[in-house]
Amino acid sequence: MQKLSIIIPAYNEEDRIVQTISKTIFYLNEQNYLSEILVVSDGSRDNTGNVVKGFDPGKNVTLKFFEYHPNRGKGYAVRYGMLQGKFEIIMFMDADYSVPMEEVEKGLKLIDKGADIAIASRAIEGSAVSQHQNFFREVSAKLYTFIQNLYLGINYRDTQCGFKLFTRNAAQKLFSEQKLNSVIFDPEILWLAKKAGFKVAEFPVEWKHMEDSRIQYDSLMKSLFVFQELFRIKKLHKK
Repeated sequence: MQKLSIIIPAYNEEDRIVQTISKTIFYLNEQNYLSEILVVSDGSRDNTGNVVKGFDPGKNVTLKFFEYHPNRGKGYAVRYGMLQGKFEIIMFMDADYSVPMEEVEKGLKLIDKGADIAIASRAIEGSAVSQHQNFFREVSAKLYTFIQNLYLGINYRDTQCGFKLFTRNAAQKLFSEQKLNSVIFDPEILWLAKKAGFKVAEFPVEWKHMEDSRIQYDSLMKSLFVFQELFRIKKLHKK
């Protein structure tokens, strides 16, 4: 029987996480495998913890809540959770439910076929974006992706979609080596995966931009920070 650990990083998500957990629990309890949901509160100052603890996970699902203070960054929260997951396949997804849980089946099939890592992409054939980000953010993302791929020697059209699956072996190795705590941890992980020889497969997903993102690029300084983090990756892993 296949078993799945799902990590959800959360920062002040008491409003949006209700839908995410409700729909995720409902979907998982319809499947014929056991699963666990690990919500990691990254220094939340709202009622996220009580909201999560109020759910009944049902017969096939275990729901766990972790919290620390102060806020450390999405990358830290994901790493924390990924190293806690106990099942054979460990994934993370965003708390805003921008990718429906049923899309996990595409990733699971790729893992079953031999991939070590399966990553969702909004930019490959078959993907469907029902609500786009604003024009500036989409153009900035394309520029960032071009520079990122050139610098790291990887070739992905979308590294930032928050819906990625790993075998337990790949998750334990890669996230234990992760250095960045920020949102730029995704390309770091994929760069480490290339260095380690892990097989990475991409799959298209339905995706919808959710307003009130907890990660904002609304100033030049914040945009520059993304590139500063990117260019730290190789330096942080020098022996």
